[in-house]
Amino acid sequence: MKKRSTFLAIVATLLIVGAFAAAGLALVRRASSPMPRLMVGRDKVGVVPIEGIIGLDVESDKIIEQLEAFKDNPSVKAVVVRISSPGGSVGPSQEIYDKILEVSEEKHVVASLADVAASGGYYVAAAADKIVANPGTITGSIGVIAEFPNFAQLLDKIGVKQAVVKSGEFKDIGSPVRDLTEKEKQLMQGLIDNVYDQFVMAIVEGREMERDAILPYADGRVFSGEQALAYGFVDDLGGLEAAVKMAGELGGIEGEPAVLYPERRFDSFVDMFFGQQVDGLLKRAQLPSFHLSYLFVPPTH
Repeated sequence: MKKRSTFLAIVATLLIVGAFAAAGLALVRRASSPMPRLMVGRDKVGVVPIEGIIGLDVESDKIIEQLEAFKDNPSVKAVVVRISSPGGSVGPSQEIYDKILEVSEEKHVVASLADVAASGGYYVAAAADKIVANPGTITGSIGVIAEFPNFAQLLDKIGVKQAVVKSGEFKDIGSPVRDLTEKEKQLMQGLIDNVYDQFVMAIVEGREMERDAILPYADGRVFSGEQALAYGFVDDLGGLEAAVKMAGELGGIEGEPAVLYPERRFDSFVDMFFGQQVDGLLKRAQLPSFHLSYLFVPPTH
């Protein structure tokens, strides 16, 4: 009888905790949507935030879903992508870029560069019809980086060796237990050069700039929003409000446009209670030892 009572108490506790969690999740989701009821029926500018490292903190499929929803929403006349990102993985950056290009065929898209919109952060911005940056925004960093951790000397000191059986000469390229060979360095440089050229061509096509006008600044350097304006990489200076106003004008909205954000969705309780940063840390732990990135890596002290 005592065991049964204990079991029933545990079940009841779990049901209560589950009910509170579900209710809390529903409330947070409702509170996270900034769309007030007064906006119903008004023409709007949709704002899609892109915050954090693309491919880690920012999942391309979520951004694509949000852009698609605004494209299909008849009350949304234009879209602003608000970018606060040092870049990230090449593939997801390209996916977001392609989707912005697709949306811009039907509705005007303005990129608003926040504190940092560098490397892949600028890559996705280049697909927009117009780019607005703060004077002090850190942007640029046009380039590709691949990093290879190397523990060979440490393993030698502690007497650990690794036997490798492979199907081809380059199958274990980037292995952390040995140095790259000269042939591997040449192979990787060719890969980096190809993906770098894809970055430059994305700017050529998205910004309608001449390649020769891009290359002098496409060596990995960062520059301010004010410098970016002088170099031709952005169209105007200002914050999010200026970008929304520009998008509203491009979309034919008279007066001050209403602003619509995507509804915040949570994939897990970790995401719900601790945010994307913790979720991003968990994903970092699962990264392969080698990957290509359009990423600005600031120096650490």
